[in-house]
Amino acid sequence: MSSSLRLEKITPDNVEAACRLKVRPDQEGFVAPVAWSLAEAYAQPGIAWPRLIFDGEELVGFVMGFFSVCFHPDDPDDRPLSGLWRLNIAAGQQGRGYGRFAVESVCEEVRRRGLTRVTTTWAPGERGPEGFYLGLGFRPTGEKSGDQVVGELAFTGVQ
Repeated sequence: MSSSLRLEKITPDNVEAACRLKVRPDQEGFVAPVAWSLAEAYAQPGIAWPRLIFDGEELVGFVMGFFSVCFHPDDPDDRPLSGLWRLNIAAGQQGRGYGRFAVESVCEEVRRRGLTRVTTTWAPGERGPEGFYLGLGFRPTGEKSGDQVVGELAFTGVQ
């Protein structure tokens, strides 16, 4: 993995490139396009944390975190969740550590905000992202978000 990896905010200068970023065709059913994610971020600016992933000057991916969401705010037992909302690594850039970098970056931001765990969801299925998330230490909680598996990661699992 390159030492020149960094996250950048979405700006007028890079939004068009962000919207052109595509995952492999066999992964399109597992993750929303970046343009859709940016629309969700725009609609929920207090929750969403969208960032582009660059290796040097090359755009290699997109990650979006979310922070302090209660899915059932009327339930006194509902605890705030923060974590990984979206991860799109460009089709030709996968397998190079960019996904791990993105997840670790979201974990750092969650820690910086004083939270103690990271949550994400994934669509189950052959060739889906479950193996990637399990390999990073996420564990299914037994909950579902729609048709997606909810996974959780303790910070001791990602350094």
